[in-house]
Amino acid sequence: MSFDGMFTYGMTHELNSRIAGGRITRIHQPFKHDVIFHIRANGKNHKLLLSAHPSYSRVHMTNQAYENPSEPPMFCMLLRKHIEGGFIEKIEQAGLDRIMIFRIKSRNEIGDETVRTLYVEIMGRHSNIILTDGEGAIIDGLKHLSPSMNSYRTVLPGYDYKLPPAQEKISPLAADEEDILRYLSFQEGRLDQQIVRHFSGVSPLFAKEAVHRAGLANKITLPKTLTDMFHAVKDCRFTPNITTAAGKEYFYLLSLTHVNGEERTFHSLSELLDRFYFGKAERDRVKQQAQDLERFVANERKKNANKIKKLEKTLDYSENAKEFQLYGELLTANLYMLKKGDKEANVINYYDEESPTVAIPLNPNKTPSENAQMYFTKYQKAKNSVEVVKEQIRLAEEEIAYFDQLIQQLSSASTKDIHEIREELVEGKYLRPKQQRGQKKQKQHVPVLEQYESSQGLTILVGKNNKQNEYLTTKAAARDDVWFHTKDIPGSHVVIKSSDPDEQSILEAATIAAYFSKAKDSGSVPVDYTKIRHVKKPNGAKPGFVTYDSQHTVFVTPDADLVIRLKK
Repeated sequence: MSFDGMFTYGMTHELNSRIAGGRITRIHQPFKHDVIFHIRANGKNHKLLLSAHPSYSRVHMTNQAYENPSEPPMFCMLLRKHIEGGFIEKIEQAGLDRIMIFRIKSRNEIGDETVRTLYVEIMGRHSNIILTDGEGAIIDGLKHLSPSMNSYRTVLPGYDYKLPPAQEKISPLAADEEDILRYLSFQEGRLDQQIVRHFSGVSPLFAKEAVHRAGLANKITLPKTLTDMFHAVKDCRFTPNITTAAGKEYFYLLSLTHVNGEERTFHSLSELLDRFYFGKAERDRVKQQAQDLERFVANERKKNANKIKKLEKTLDYSENAKEFQLYGELLTANLYMLKKGDKEANVINYYDEESPTVAIPLNPNKTPSENAQMYFTKYQKAKNSVEVVKEQIRLAEEEIAYFDQLIQQLSSASTKDIHEIREELVEGKYLRPKQQRGQKKQKQHVPVLEQYESSQGLTILVGKNNKQNEYLTTKAAARDDVWFHTKDIPGSHVVIKSSDPDEQSILEAATIAAYFSKAKDSGSVPVDYTKIRHVKKPNGAKPGFVTYDSQHTVFVTPDADLVIRLKK
């Protein structure tokens, strides 16, 4: 895990320097596992994210905007009651474990000064946020742990808080080269695993980096490399970076030379985590909320793809209509040669000199005249069905394009977008409305568009689903605003609120359009742009579907960092 004890040490130091002594002005809980503290410290406003997410647990300062629920959860109300308005005295780490301890001084209902301690345990699926009083008794936790679930510690109101069981390991921040030599066996091999086994707070990522930096790891090179890295962490000489290799991202507070990928360095650990987790936790929440939608859309797409295959077979059969006509005419010309009960007719083919005879299959239960009529009937049916089948294929292809668009939208949707996509499918008669008994029909709401600001100060609006796309293009945008969309690729509608945007703003809007498209992981994506006046919605078209002309095309590479930087 990248967020190991060493990373926790670095984050504790960073938070102490930025928010220690600060006042908690507001507390929100936008999602089940995430809590946001708004803090006023050192003359600035800060947002602190505490996450006990099973896959994305972490603590860091954030600049991201989170939409809060209309009704705050119970744990959020409890935190507001006990520590909102309080001051963060200091932030500590429990040894080198992934546990951060916030000492908070606040006042109770009658105005008496109280001390509260908030423990944030960053331990994967066992992560938790626990509030205790001045004597260490648990006031409440985000997740409860009963005695039947864990015999070592209980996380329930009224119980004494107990740290998770300590591991008998050496602190790397106090270790020297002699300690390293004493605990590592160079004959045993697997040195990275030995480092993890003997030193607290060290992850496999850190250990592999140490072995790699040591080159030919031996009793001279490895102890020196390890102590250098330990001292770098102890002295807070960090190089926060994200390294991308083989399509996968790794983050750490030190440079990862063993990963051998493209590295990007950040100014702080918080900035690093804000970038690394941008969209990841959101995607996880969306996946949980939209599992049924994703499954439904994928199944509908598959049905239409299978339908096209069957229709194409029908079309191949229909296009053999002339053969049926030929059989009917040849049988009619040779009725005198045939009799009921014949299974095949070998007759002269007057239309093909190269194949003078042709064998025609017959139904022995029919007369020669009835067999000829059967082939004429097949010919007429096949001839009539060609146009119908072609139309059905066209409609199925339109459905596939529509579901491809929905798949792309679900891949980049936020939790607030899921409702609109579900609503769209209900309106399109694909899904039944989930209206409970006695519940009034909700009024149609105005879609909320994502807003960005170009480096030149121009407003850029983005539609994340078909409802938003349609609202943006047909209502929110003016006739002379500039509209963007990836060329022949499913994606979002993007609009610059300007009739004459500068070249830099055009490239930035095009990059946003490419990022919110099916080609977000590609390079050199073609993006068309034109005035809104040249964008039309055909009558009867599905939501979000438009045609356009008088367009120009630019080629851009999707850039998540640019999208984050420009977001309002």
